[in-house]
Amino acid sequence: MSDQEASAAELNKEQRILSMVKKVLTDVARDTHAPPGIKHPLTDRTIEGIRDCLTMIVAREQELGEALGQSMNLRPRYVDEPRKNTVVPINIDGLRKKPKPQ
Repeated sequence: MSDQEASAAELNKEQRILSMVKKVLTDVARDTHAPPGIKHPLTDRTIEGIRDCLTMIVAREQELGEALGQSMNLRPRYVDEPRKNTVVPINIDGLRKKPKPQ
């Protein structure tokens, strides 16, 4: 494995780690969500720490994406949302060359 391949593999590993940590932190926030009027089970300091961690994770993910040349323009899309690109199927049966008569 070349140095460049090893470096890319290491970046991919770091991306997977960051993704997993982000998922766990957001799951903790979701699981401990308290309805209005109920005291939140986490302290304000802990909530602020989770926010700071998520901010740092997103910044690092953007750096890694730029280093690997990946687009960070990933946006959720609804099923009924119209797409900007339209795929037109092409029937290639009529495009095949016919044998020349001899």
